[in-house]
Amino acid sequence: MKKLAVVGYGSRIQWLLGQLDTFAADIRVVAAVDPREDVIRQKTDPAKLAGVTFYADIDTMLAQAEPDAVMIGTTCNVHTEYAMKVLALDLPLFLEKPVSINREQLNQLYQASLASKSQVVVSFPLRLSRLCAMAKDVIDSGVLGDVANIQAINNVPFYGSNYFHGWMRDDSLTGGLWMQKATHDLDYLSHMIGKLPQRMVAVESKNVFTGDMPAGLYCLDCPKQDICPESQKNLFYMQNILDDMHKAEDWWDGRWQCSFAVDTGNHDSATAILQYADGSHLTYTQNFYARRSAAKRGARFLGYKGTMEFDFNSDEVVVHHHHQPRVDRLTLGTHEGGHHGGDTELLVDFLAIVFGTGPSRSTLQDGMTSANLCLTAKESCETSQFVPFVPLGQMQPVR
Repeated sequence: MKKLAVVGYGSRIQWLLGQLDTFAADIRVVAAVDPREDVIRQKTDPAKLAGVTFYADIDTMLAQAEPDAVMIGTTCNVHTEYAMKVLALDLPLFLEKPVSINREQLNQLYQASLASKSQVVVSFPLRLSRLCAMAKDVIDSGVLGDVANIQAINNVPFYGSNYFHGWMRDDSLTGGLWMQKATHDLDYLSHMIGKLPQRMVAVESKNVFTGDMPAGLYCLDCPKQDICPESQKNLFYMQNILDDMHKAEDWWDGRWQCSFAVDTGNHDSATAILQYADGSHLTYTQNFYARRSAAKRGARFLGYKGTMEFDFNSDEVVVHHHHQPRVDRLTLGTHEGGHHGGDTELLVDFLAIVFGTGPSRSTLQDGMTSANLCLTAKESCETSQFVPFVPLGQMQPVR
């Protein structure tokens, strides 16, 4: 039996562990690091935590539990710190994104990766989703010709408010929404076209989720909760996802903070342009106040011969042929699996690196490259100008 350790026993990792159980693999969680042990044990089926020892810190856990593999799902600001400790022991690692939230962390993680034999699966399910695989097959077939322009968009629906109601509004913990959200999209897009840009320019704005409500205000304590469209009460009612908003323990422990308060972080809309050595370019826009049928996440890829487009909300790839009256519609037969089947593929790869039967298709290099792209976008926003994209290995050390 392989011994698995978990650092950060949050909802995402718990869900993945539940999916991992379906593989019936000879692997079991034996150790965990999370300061909320009492709460976790209270809310979790005791059978799932049978034989699991909670440790006060990762160093003690690694030394005493001697795990065969580790999964990290902590708040984002400590992903790098904890990943480096696992890399130092050459253990298989499942690492949540973003792998780093600033330049200093990214440089440290890159240097640690050079000295490690660890194989890593970074949690980028979109690149491994069935829809992306089908769309990449179209690009690789040459039916579009050379892709010269990519138009990508992520209009986040009701769950976009998550980034303004709970701990993810604090960019000191997340790195901001370039790192939280765009990291997925810039990863799968780079994977599909197989190249990285020479330079980037980006802008961001905060025109909706801002205001003058008091810092520290919670929706349930607010006198405006009946009329505020973003209140905990109205969002649950409007989306019909929970009968009793007071029992929404999985949504910020049942207490949401005001998204129109003076202490609300994160941009609510942003756009980046990536230009490549051959002159081709990619535009990407993310928006966090779209709702209902306005939700859209996908891209258009244009070549001289044709255009391909897809939307994760429809699970369909459409190919428009430019020089003949023909449109091909490629539809997946199932919507099963988290992130359009990508989570299942991530776990397939994690088991493969743990048992030595195959490689990762979402590597630490991929994670660091995506973080690098997002940090370059942030730097462009701060400087209001094009910023050269410097690949890993060519970066100057941050002192």
